[in-house]
Formats: sequence, structure tokens, C-alpha cells
Amino acid sequence: ALQYRIGQLYMISKHSHEQSDRGEGVEVVQNEPYEDPNHGNGQLTEKRVYLNSKLPSWARAVVPKIFYVTEKAWNYYPYTITEYTCSFLPKFSIHIETKYEDNKGSNDSIFDKEAKDLEREVCFIDIASDEIPERYYKESEDPKYFKSQKTGRGQLKEGWRETHQPIMCSYKLVTVKFEVWGLQTRVEQFVHKVVRDILLIGHRQAFAWVDEWYDMTMDEVREFERATQEATNKKIGIFPPAISISNISMPSSTRSAPSSAPSTPLSTDAPEFLTVPKDRPRKKSAPETLTLPDPAK
Repeated sequence: ALQYRIGQLYMISKHSHEQSDRGEGVEVVQNEPYEDPNHGNGQLTEKRVYLNSKLPSWARAVVPKIFYVTEKAWNYYPYTITEYTCSFLPKFSIHIETKYEDNKGSNDSIFDKEAKDLEREVCFIDIASDEIPERYYKESEDPKYFKSQKTGRGQLKEGWRETHQPIMCSYKLVTVKFEVWGLQTRVEQFVHKVVRDILLIGHRQAFAWVDEWYDMTMDEVREFERATQEATNKKIGIFPPAISISNISMPSSTRSAPSSAPSTPLSTDAPEFLTVPKDRPRKKSAPETLTLPDPAK
């Protein structure tokens, strides 16, 4: 489990740096220890994701030229809460809960408590055989062809989830809300596809970069994360002290999130023409299920 955490942190930092350019990319606003009375010690990270050019043409036509998505993540591994909100759309949000278990995706009831009354669709993500958007494909990051020099793992063949040991699974419960009449279904479907693609691409990279992070300690990957985030902020035109990393836990009185169910407040009301009837039912989505080898064993 520790090796998975290190690989995930390494992947997120390196991927964010690779995908960033001047004016666009991932700005780290804060990254600091956080303690919750129910979940224990964790890490709170807040980022701003600038991505206008990556939107589909139908979306670019109706959004400002410069906008960002705010990502807040509370990581109490093996449980994580991540929330996304948009700088100009108070009716839009994405809520993701993640749990990790040492199995091949066989726990069908892992989110029964959290999603008891929700309409759900279960989606299995296979890092070896699922197709990714062509623009993101690299043969060196393809688990079907990659073989680790340090661990001997790799070249995952069809059916690897049934035979590979050790193995672990990342379970995700993804809820998308976009309360704008006429665009709700289209936007929610698009967001679910984007989330799925990001999970697939990111975990393929974490697996394919294993020889880069396998020997790192948690302290070393945190230092890599700090240095990479500072370089990324400079790359997109955000300069220190925009990044804030602290080794000291903040006093409870200064924390902005509720103790057990963190959320991002939405303080702005939508323009009148964007409001939606209050009784309109909203479809909530489904756990994403991602299975991958556990490098810890």
C-alpha cells in the first residue's frame, strides 16, 4: 500500500508538470498536513486547473476564455475525498470518494453505505486493455509492452487481473452535478468520460514509471512533489509564494472544511436564465473500479 501511495504521488506531480504550459496547467495553491477526528491524519491539497484549450468546441463557445477548475483533495489513505468546482459555474461540481483494498475489484458492496439510494452504473477500468484517447498514447507507457527492470513486472496480458499477484484495487464513487436546464445530461456524460480517461491514463503512467519511483521513500517523494509543483507553477506563469507546503498541522480553528465531510462552498448564485427547477431529479453516478498490481508486494 505504501508503494502505491508513493507511485501515485509521483505520477500526479510528473503528469501535471508534463501537461502544463504557460497560462494553462495545474497550479498548486496549498498542500499541507490535515487531521480529521474520524479519518485521522491526512493531507489537504488544493489546486487550480486551467484547461480552456482542452475543452470540446461546444463547451468553449459558452465559457470565458480564462477560467479554472478548483480541486480540493483530503487524503486519508486508504480513503480519499476529492471535490471539483468551477470558477464561473456555481451549479457545477464533481465529488469523488476513493477506497483502496487488496483485491481484484471483487467487493461489490464497498460503497453501499455511501451510495445506498443513488442510481449507479459500475464501470471496470483495466489499465492494460482499455483504449485511451490516441493523443495520449505512448508505447513506453503501455502496460502491454512495458516491463520493469527493477521489479520484473509488466507486459500485462489479457486476463492479467485473474492471475496477477500481488494485486490491489482502487474503488471510486463519482458524483457529477450540473444543474443547468438543457445541458445537464450532456455535460454530466462528458465529465464522466473525462474522469474515466484521466484515471486510466494516470494509472497506466504510475505503472510504467515504476522504475523511477520504486526506490523512493515517502519523504523523498514529498520533496519531489514540492520541487515539481514549484517548477510547474513557474511553467504556467504562477510564481511563488503561490505554492504553500507546510510540515506543521494547522490549528483546527483555521481549517475551512467540516471535520467529517469536507466540501467546497458554492457562494455565487447562477444568473436567472441558468437556474433549474428545484424539483428536477438529478442523476448521480457510479463507482469507477480500477484494478492494478500492488508494487508493495
